[in-house]
Amino acid sequence: MSDVDAKVDRALARFDRVMAVVDEKRGPVASQARRERKRKLDRYGRALSRAMLVVLIVSLVTIAVGLFVPIGMFGFLAAVGLAGGIAAMIFFHDLTEASAVTVPTDVSNGEMVQRFDSYLYQARRALPAPAQQVTDSISAGLGTLKTTLERLEPLDPEAQDARRLMSVHLPGLIDRYANVPKAYRGEVDAEGKTVDARLLESLDASRAALADISDRLVQRDRDAFATQGRFIQSRYGQPDSLPPAN
Repeated sequence: MSDVDAKVDRALARFDRVMAVVDEKRGPVASQARRERKRKLDRYGRALSRAMLVVLIVSLVTIAVGLFVPIGMFGFLAAVGLAGGIAAMIFFHDLTEASAVTVPTDVSNGEMVQRFDSYLYQARRALPAPAQQVTDSISAGLGTLKTTLERLEPLDPEAQDARRLMSVHLPGLIDRYANVPKAYRGEVDAEGKTVDARLLESLDASRAALADISDRLVQRDRDAFATQGRFIQSRYGQPDSLPPAN
């Protein structure tokens, strides 16, 4: 590679980094970042609430015991230490569990969509630019999917398809991609495709699958609304030919 080619490559790399920063501040990634900040604040709030509840319970128990049995200063300090220790354990356990870059399989439909959105936001930096665009497109459509999935039971067939894709198949794809060394991602396999190309195809197929599930769920709601409307019209509607009642 000549010096000119090397300079061009470095200039293009700097341009890609600059554009990535711009996208994160103004593009679709900005919306993901805002949602991620809100999720973090919610996690802190829930963890703090649980910790404060433990402190309250221990305090009430200590007061109740003190009404019948004198506990003294050492007993009071022991109760304070116990409350603080349990509260700290719960607080940090909740934060650690919620901030893990995974999509658990044992949460509600709405929570799974949020955890999946968080996973995409945190995993996108390790993906090539074309793949990032697809994950951003997936993330942009999760709002409608969350609204429809929240009304369904986890065992609903449509919900099951979406849950498997969000918690197992797509995270597994991205995690396996990350395991391939960068030096080998551009090599062509026996079918004439690189690792990056297969990643892009699989992500696009996942995007289409989630969009199709979302469309079917919306159509289900539209059909239910139309059926209810026709029932009301047939049950309570009056023919136009009838004169109004006096």
